[in-house]
Amino acid sequence: MTHNPIRPWRDIERRKSRQIMVGNVPVGGGAPIAVQTMTNTDSSDVAATLAQVEAAAEAGADIVRVSTPDAAATRALREIVRESPVPIVADIHFHYKRAIEAAEAGAACLRINPGNIGSPERVREVIQAAKDHGCSIRIGVNAGSLEKHLLEKYGEPCPEAMVESGLDHIRILEDNDFHDYKISVKASDVFLSAAAYQGIAEATDAPIHLGITEAGGLVSGTIKSAIGLGNLLWAGIGDTIRVSLSADPVEEVKVGFEILKSLGLRHRGVNIISCPSCARQGFDVIGTVAELETRLAHIRTPMSLSIIGCVVNGPGEALMTDIGFTGGGAGSGMVYLAGKQDHKQGNDTMVDHIVELVEKRAAEIEADAAAKAAE
Repeated sequence: MTHNPIRPWRDIERRKSRQIMVGNVPVGGGAPIAVQTMTNTDSSDVAATLAQVEAAAEAGADIVRVSTPDAAATRALREIVRESPVPIVADIHFHYKRAIEAAEAGAACLRINPGNIGSPERVREVIQAAKDHGCSIRIGVNAGSLEKHLLEKYGEPCPEAMVESGLDHIRILEDNDFHDYKISVKASDVFLSAAAYQGIAEATDAPIHLGITEAGGLVSGTIKSAIGLGNLLWAGIGDTIRVSLSADPVEEVKVGFEILKSLGLRHRGVNIISCPSCARQGFDVIGTVAELETRLAHIRTPMSLSIIGCVVNGPGEALMTDIGFTGGGAGSGMVYLAGKQDHKQGNDTMVDHIVELVEKRAAEIEADAAAKAAE
């Protein structure tokens, strides 16, 4: 759908995994990599939590996780699930009753570690609740909360300990004839995470949820996540992702999509290619891009847009994008459509003009897609 085709040397061969369902979202088995985030509201506050879920969904989140630490949260979960535009994952730690209550409330998935739930009987009760209510399960191994016996065995959190923990939890589910699960092996250390994920990817065909846990603030966490998740995704590993930032959940979704878009794994919205600007720029590149990002945030149709300040690289970039604008000096620049020079446009009106062009092109693409679907 974008003017710039995917070339063979850019293709990523994804790891083959089995497919499960998280609500109506397929995970694994070649399905598009799902982008997740997590609310940070008081989960018993239905209005606040739903507002955050809806904002994340509007930004493109496929799945949203909600922490359910107590009975008040699981009671509220029923209404949250009912009103949510996307499947809800209930985050459970230790208390098996919260898992059962979350399943009964309609959660699409339970994030648990079966080995931390308690006795085998309690584990069986949780698994039965998941079966009865159509829940999948995410096994969530974390370097910061490894089992005591594994820390004693290995001396410290390490890839081998994390993989062993994951396989132990998998065994519990499979011994109870439960197979609708995915798994994550997260750490805040990029190297530890990458090695653990590589190990678990080789040891199981389960769908894998990627994340660098406690990655940090918006800037540092984005960089750490881009390096860690990008490395794994490039290797074909990963069926869902969550970028963990100390920031608004919407920012997690945006960063997640940008990581996937940069690797050609998901295409949503306008991909803006822009220069950092320099003394050659024929207009305010930085201000223009910031305004365009805001005004084009509502566009979901995949499309490429180049905004380049001068004619050194501008024409070349414009050749490979759906729409392009290259600064030429004297108060105007050149507009490119589908890689070809089309017309000049004044700098003072170029933002409005580009928004109009993008919206028109998006409508054309959507109309073409609808017509093909109707054939």
